[in-house]
Amino acid sequence: MSGSAPNGRRPVSGADVCVVGAGPAGALVADRLAAEHEVVVLDAGPRFDPADRLERQERAIRPAYDRPDVWDGDDERDAHSASGDRFYPLNHARVKGIGGSTLHWQGMVMRLHEDDFASGSERGVGPDWPIDYGEVRPYYAAAERELGVAGSDDNPYAPPREEPYPMPAFAPSYSDGLFADACEALEIDMHSVPNARNSERYDGRSACVGYGTCQPVCPAGAKYDATVHIERAESKGATVIDRAPVQRLEHGVDRVRAAVYATPDGTEYRQTAEAFVVACGGVETPRLLLLSDSEHYPDGLANESGLVGRYFMDHLFAGTGGVLEEPTRQNHVGFLTSESHQFYDDADGEIGPFKLEFFNYGGPSPVETALSADTWGEDLLDRLRQDYGTHVGMGALVEQLPREDSYVGLDPDRTDDHGNPVPDVHWTVGDRALRTIERANEVQEAILSELGAEITWQVGPDDTGPAYHHMGTTRMGTDPEESVVDPRLRTHDLGNCWLVTSGAFPTGGAVNPTLTIAALALRAAKDVRTSL
Repeated sequence: MSGSAPNGRRPVSGADVCVVGAGPAGALVADRLAAEHEVVVLDAGPRFDPADRLERQERAIRPAYDRPDVWDGDDERDAHSASGDRFYPLNHARVKGIGGSTLHWQGMVMRLHEDDFASGSERGVGPDWPIDYGEVRPYYAAAERELGVAGSDDNPYAPPREEPYPMPAFAPSYSDGLFADACEALEIDMHSVPNARNSERYDGRSACVGYGTCQPVCPAGAKYDATVHIERAESKGATVIDRAPVQRLEHGVDRVRAAVYATPDGTEYRQTAEAFVVACGGVETPRLLLLSDSEHYPDGLANESGLVGRYFMDHLFAGTGGVLEEPTRQNHVGFLTSESHQFYDDADGEIGPFKLEFFNYGGPSPVETALSADTWGEDLLDRLRQDYGTHVGMGALVEQLPREDSYVGLDPDRTDDHGNPVPDVHWTVGDRALRTIERANEVQEAILSELGAEITWQVGPDDTGPAYHHMGTTRMGTDPEESVVDPRLRTHDLGNCWLVTSGAFPTGGAVNPTLTIAALALRAAKDVRTSL
């Protein structure tokens, strides 16, 4: 049986694998297993029509729409709480629907550095992963082929590779050239950014046509999103049921028996299977486990360790920008084409790893300025000439160490549209991360000063925010008392349940996590197949 929403969203009989979540992890697992096994994918959100993407792009550039509006966010369905030291704006950057976070992501896909897998041993802080870079390396290569990555082997600080990227890197932008002169004077290396968007036609999808709205929507389909592998899984026989939020996982002592999901008309169904793969991200995955408490697991499913939801991490942002007395031609490219990992492996117990980003978009775009302006005619033209074209900016991603007091829990007082407690993100940021932000700001200031820019803004330790990379909440390890899943992402407590999300990361490093999510998903899919 194949196709979307069969028999009015009724369960599929005789299913081998039930995948919860149709983002990149769930889509890759479904695609790998669908040819040989009966696979069912359940997702809480809708299936979006590709023909609507131009309309969604228009929403993205109009100031009347907030970012969640682009992908039909729902305040009741997506309700959440934030009880930590810093407010965590969860809905600003998540999408519920077929494709998940890849529908609106920026598309940067770096590999973790070798030392990221051994932070405790090499940097003196945080745990070591139970696997090393060498074990993940072949899956990184496979993930780059599956997603379609454009890149160049020009990063002297990157971990070793085994083959070229599937596509050539995007050319440096005009403003990259301005930054390059300043970095050369300061002896700072710049290099290309691997991007999961097509620099040439790839896998039947268009090459990038330069819309420039990659985040939060690519109308051309040149940027990878997980609908690619969902559609491929369906072509192999998988069944995908959208608008089917899983309410809880029914289970015995050591096995999951069924995923109980709701449909838009309010009916609940039980999807049984031999194996269950929970792939709904670093927030909704622990939430589902906590909602699935029972006599066997009074503190939540797969939570004998008490660590489900604990060690929530994100990457922190550091940024500096200003204006030049010359054209920068920013906003011509909607994604990053250059970065620097030069300071990444200097990390130790005091300062964490960070990567520098050279923006191709500094200041408001002319469209944004025009749409939000309260002037017209010559006055508007004068404002556009003044505001557009001379801005320049830099960013950085900074590692946050795992802390047990940073966690995802359940709000006892607030419920969603199905009456379930909403996720409560209790986000706590440590001093090492704040010191690292200060260090990143210092380097950014030096580059912009060398460039001759007047610095007009900075995001530092006091006003930093998240990159919306949800990690650490279902930690990977070999000791069942100190972790939730084993090195292949199978839960220690249940023999037929895998948690395939960035929640498995023991540490987060300072690079975007999606490529590592994809690599671990491919590795976990192999383990699921072996178990069936």
